[in-house]
Amino acid sequence: MSAETSHQEPAARRVVVTGVGVVSPLGDSPRDLHAALTEGASGFRAVTLFDTDGLGARHAGEVADFAPESYLGRVNLRPVDRTARLVIVAAHLAFEESGWTRELREEHDVGLVLGTMFGSVHTISSFDRRALVAGPSYAKPFDFANSVINAAAGQTAIWHALRGINSTVAGGTTAGLQALAYAAEVIRTGRADAVLAGGADELCFESLYGFHQTGQLCSEGDGGAGHAVPFDARRDGMVLGEGAGLLMLEEAGSALERGAPILGEIRGHGNCYDCSRGTGESAVDAVERAVALALGDAGVSAGEIGAVSAAGNGSVLGDRHEALGLAAALGGRADLPVTAVKSMLGETLGASGAFGTIALLESLRSGVLPGIRGLEEPEEGLGLEGLSPRAREIETRLGLIDAVGLDGNVCALVIERIDSEELSAQLSGGA
Repeated sequence: MSAETSHQEPAARRVVVTGVGVVSPLGDSPRDLHAALTEGASGFRAVTLFDTDGLGARHAGEVADFAPESYLGRVNLRPVDRTARLVIVAAHLAFEESGWTRELREEHDVGLVLGTMFGSVHTISSFDRRALVAGPSYAKPFDFANSVINAAAGQTAIWHALRGINSTVAGGTTAGLQALAYAAEVIRTGRADAVLAGGADELCFESLYGFHQTGQLCSEGDGGAGHAVPFDARRDGMVLGEGAGLLMLEEAGSALERGAPILGEIRGHGNCYDCSRGTGESAVDAVERAVALALGDAGVSAGEIGAVSAAGNGSVLGDRHEALGLAAALGGRADLPVTAVKSMLGETLGASGAFGTIALLESLRSGVLPGIRGLEEPEEGLGLEGLSPRAREIETRLGLIDAVGLDGNVCALVIERIDSEELSAQLSGGA
């Protein structure tokens, strides 16, 4: 054996998805969410969580009537805020689907990588406001514990007895997809066998007020949210949303060994940064490079990608730059189906990349890709001809998700449809 051969890196381990947990404005299971998306349902409704008088934005993608007790039983949830509750419930659902019982979690090092933009900005603001107005001695201790951005990940690990890696990715609206990429890399390199990953953010007065003040929300008509339609020529901003989406990622061999359901595989990922933060043409290049890196990491060509779950949220500049970047990276294929689930869920910030991944994974498994709700006049010159308001049938194993941040971060992820029988045959050398 030559010196060169003896120092070769070991082959990267394969990463599969064995379960999904989702709490969204359109359902609390991946199947229900996908069904609502393919029907073109809207998750936008008048906000009930807080008073919107004076905000100019009265509608959002709120998880209405969210009751953690209906999933977790009669438990003490006082120490945790809304963000943590969303994550704890999504984790509970993911563990149920993947077969990770509490007994198994107490015996193995299961990790958690959570992406979020704010954590709970409401908790942070409430703690600071009370301390400033009433004095430090009147600030609630419970609020202080949740005023750090990694509080939800820590609380979830405590709640579900997770002994493995515990990380929080604060990558803005790309955080959820970055968390999936990071968790997959941890498994591929042998540092973990099982990691729950995804993203979450809550809807609160502070976040809605902030986005309203920066002019990033769409106009609202008498009937509710206006033209928050990704890639539509009439778009004028986004609708804010909330939720949590988590995917159970595992090393392929160990997942098969424990008889876990195999839902799909994370094939590759890529990350880039746009120094103009979405204001210049470099934003197009950043999307193109992130997608190219993801394709290279996955070992597939642009022509093999059969469906795209785009990050479009109704932003005038953001959607245009993303579309041009995707078209450049994927060869401008006129037949490439593209969906944008934020047309129905809203901009769910840290949860958005996870929601996009869950929706595309279900699309690959069912053979039906959701349309883009409300799309009537696609902007000319975007290079994406596969935009449609209607759901359509797809025949492909490979799909791509991208996330384009408000701060310059860009991430892309390649996933593949695969089941236990196929995976077993491949690992045993039978295919």
